[in-house]
Amino acid sequence: MRKPNGSVASPDGHRAPSGHRRGLVLALLAAVLWASGGLTAKWLFSPLDATTGRWVVPPLGLQIDPLVLSAGRAVAAGVLLWSVLAVASPDQLRIALRDVPFLATFGVVGLALVHYSYFKAISLTNVATAILLQYMAPVLVLAVSAAVMRRPVGWRLPVAVSVSVIGCALVVGVASGRLSISLSGLGWGLASAVFFASYTLMGRWASGRYTPWGLLAYGLGFAALFWLAVLGPSPVIRELSDPRMLAAVLYIAVASTILPFGAFLIALQTLPAAEASVASTAEPVIAAFGAWMLLGERLTLWQIVGGFAVVAAIVVAQTGSADARELPPPA
Repeated sequence: MRKPNGSVASPDGHRAPSGHRRGLVLALLAAVLWASGGLTAKWLFSPLDATTGRWVVPPLGLQIDPLVLSAGRAVAAGVLLWSVLAVASPDQLRIALRDVPFLATFGVVGLALVHYSYFKAISLTNVATAILLQYMAPVLVLAVSAAVMRRPVGWRLPVAVSVSVIGCALVVGVASGRLSISLSGLGWGLASAVFFASYTLMGRWASGRYTPWGLLAYGLGFAALFWLAVLGPSPVIRELSDPRMLAAVLYIAVASTILPFGAFLIALQTLPAAEASVASTAEPVIAAFGAWMLLGERLTLWQIVGGFAVVAAIVVAQTGSADARELPPPA
């Protein structure tokens, strides 16, 4: 599963502009897919009552525990991706024994715990609060990149990160008082930011060492094993025995798990971790506009302003000089 060396940098040591643009497009594609998956899950499983802000019975009658949904999507996505790679590209599944600890950590921390902490934060607060807290991840990525990895960040990335977080806050409804804060909800929401930042940083570190799809396959495999160990197989089998539920979970496994997480890992081959994190904050903006167009939810003026702020942050993050961008990780 290890990659050949030196495929992402130009001879002068910097990434080619075309590679950087490709990384940005893939990071934004991941945000679109994550947003569409969230909208699908909301429609199928757990829409919110606009008056009370509480979960209500979905119109299709499909309800599933968030933990079981996390387990089901990991199991389904893992089985699908392993099956495809085993037939189409088995070399990507070959690893050395020394790779196992990292891949297990990547799967449990970077995938399983991201989903668990996010859904847990929703259950203790609400969707808006959980999204805002999870998208503190770019702040953590920038801090680690600068302080621990000694990456040059200049002034553009801190500004872009700050503006993107403010934009996310406006999009999820800070100005209209939609947030719901409790101590436990705050803790789980910040934990989801830490885990998502860990996924980004581990994915960036691994981008020069493993193929994106092989890395994701092992990550999903270890995430599935984690969930089966925690919950046991019975709840997952019971929920997926319903054909409608199985079809919905399979859709989420492909549309909001395999494709976006894979696209994001590919983006990290040519895009610095902090820039990729800023691009990922487009997800709540896309989700808000998708809910407006597809589900009839109203957008306030402040939400629209927040959406433009996130777009501006992404533009600012991409306009730094090539010299200020981090070099590809050593292979």
